[in-house]
Amino acid sequence: MDPYYSDTNVQLYLGDARQVLPALSITADCAVADPPYSETSLAWDFWPDGWLDTVAAHTSSLWCFGSMRMFLARGGEFAAAGWKLSQDIVWEKHNGSGFASDRFKRVHETATHWYRGPWSGIRHQAPRVPATYDPKGRTASASAVRVPHTGTIGAHAYTDDGTRLARSVLRCPSVRRGHHPTEKPVRGLLEHLVTYACPPGGLVLDPFAGSGSALVAARETGRRCIGIEAHEPYAEAAARRLAQDVLPMEAE
Repeated sequence: MDPYYSDTNVQLYLGDARQVLPALSITADCAVADPPYSETSLAWDFWPDGWLDTVAAHTSSLWCFGSMRMFLARGGEFAAAGWKLSQDIVWEKHNGSGFASDRFKRVHETATHWYRGPWSGIRHQAPRVPATYDPKGRTASASAVRVPHTGTIGAHAYTDDGTRLARSVLRCPSVRRGHHPTEKPVRGLLEHLVTYACPPGGLVLDPFAGSGSALVAARETGRRCIGIEAHEPYAEAAARRLAQDVLPMEAE
């Protein structure tokens, strides 16, 4: 099968992931998926039955975007495909969408991380972000303490390096005038999901590539990526975007 677009780090295929993936015979370090939620009137917004099983045959780590309604409705399908939930993060947008006046204004989307097999075999390196103050090389120590709901924390000492674990609520603006109606931002969102679940030089899979944001995030953080997009106008937009000269970020 010939890719629709290809460079040193990225291959993009046109077609249904449920048909394309079995023909590629790949094993990815993780998948980053933004599937149709079946919650709008858009022509392409329908849940692709069986995609969770297809992806499970090619990776054991999956980030999946979705609404709470979608995850509750489809939870049985995740479980049937062998996926176990590890955590969820919230993307807080700068502004919400929707015009319903009988509900809270929706200004967030959820991404959940799923895995198969033993947790020890899954990369789970939480990203670190700059602290909101200047630590000036401070050091600190603590005696052993017990937090009732999490267990014992042993005595330890550390040097404040000016970074903190990224929080589970990631605040970054929505993509305006993007290439796809549900496009996700690379900086501040997708880059963190990719670096958490895929080692430098590893392979990321995106079965619903859309305009290629996850592919860009993988390439810019020193990962390889295979994307699949079923709708040619979006595949063409992703190919044009990827063809631009984007220098990769230094891999950690």
